Amino acid sequence: MKIAIDGRLYGLENAGLGRYVSNLVNRLALIDQKNKYHILLRKKYFQSLRLPANWKKHLCDVQHYSLTEQIAVPNFLKEIKPDLVHFPHFNVPIFYSGPFVVTIHDILMHQKSGLEATTLAAPVYLVKRLGYHRVFRHAVTESKKIIVPSNFAKAELVKYYDLEPDKVTVTYEGFDEKIKNLLSPERILNKYKLDKPYFIYAGNAYPHKNLARLIEAFAILNGKAQLAIVSSRNVFTQKLSKLVSDLRAEDHVKLLGFVPDEDLGVLYAASEAFTFPSLSEGFGLPGLEALATGTILLASDIPVFKEIYREQAIYFNPYDFSSIQEAIDGVLKLNPKKRRVIITAGKKFAKRYSWDKMARETLKVYEDCSGI
Repeated sequence: MKIAIDGRLYGLENAGLGRYVSNLVNRLALIDQKNKYHILLRKKYFQSLRLPANWKKHLCDVQHYSLTEQIAVPNFLKEIKPDLVHFPHFNVPIFYSGPFVVTIHDILMHQKSGLEATTLAAPVYLVKRLGYHRVFRHAVTESKKIIVPSNFAKAELVKYYDLEPDKVTVTYEGFDEKIKNLLSPERILNKYKLDKPYFIYAGNAYPHKNLARLIEAFAILNGKAQLAIVSSRNVFTQKLSKLVSDLRAEDHVKLLGFVPDEDLGVLYAASEAFTFPSLSEGFGLPGLEALATGTILLASDIPVFKEIYREQAIYFNPYDFSSIQEAIDGVLKLNPKKRRVIITAGKKFAKRYSWDKMARETLKVYEDCSGI
């Protein structure tokens, strides 16, 4: 079978999507020598990415979510003539009519609308939102199969689009073993100007991540611990910076920007806990990474986190910053023995999840589609 993958989101600069695409491609390259693969890549990884002989790279330096991709990507695929295409995100060009599978990570943007969720002017936002729904519906209805990262995401998608459940396959994500606690904690903490005790969050700073309430909780703690926020700089982190300033919490909240994996594992392990106040997720990968590297997980009491983390998280009400504060205080009061027991159990639990398993399950979806 000739399989094409839209790999334009490859790379950690594309946050969780980039981590998903990178691990999917890297694991498929290791486990499947039978099928022929063609991958579309942006310029940065076209030169540097090394793949086996049954893979061919194609330079497709086209911005995702753009009008250009609606024409350019189908043209690239027309030249390749694949038996199947995997689009690892909902942005499937509406002019592509060949057989494809798509990964839908969540339908969050269906539920979170309004100008607070965008940086665009109102007229532009409304036009783009109409386009978003058109593209999303095409991806869902025209695909042969849909891959999702959790049963929660599957249930939401099936209900919203009235899909046959058999069309949607759950493939849980994994954690990167590169994110390990291997370096000197003192040197890394000095590098980022962090003092113990501190709590950490890593991920996007979009409004649904609920970081404003988390910052408010640390402002109330008044110096008991610091909060480190790892998130690539954008307009949403700028808004967080203003909130920190307004609350006069600069000494308690540190915005670290992007942090490479080799440092991130150390920051996780040296923290009191990873704190995940999100109001909605498709999976919750950062919390799993934090458990795997050896820290406690504090998480919102929402269904998807209950599905993924089960009993390995300490849950709080994400709509109440005092509930977040109580969870933080509880961690600070843990005795060392109890803390070690929780961390050991979390590390063991995280091993249930694997990118290799995810890739094998995805490969099975490809093979199932060949018979449709």
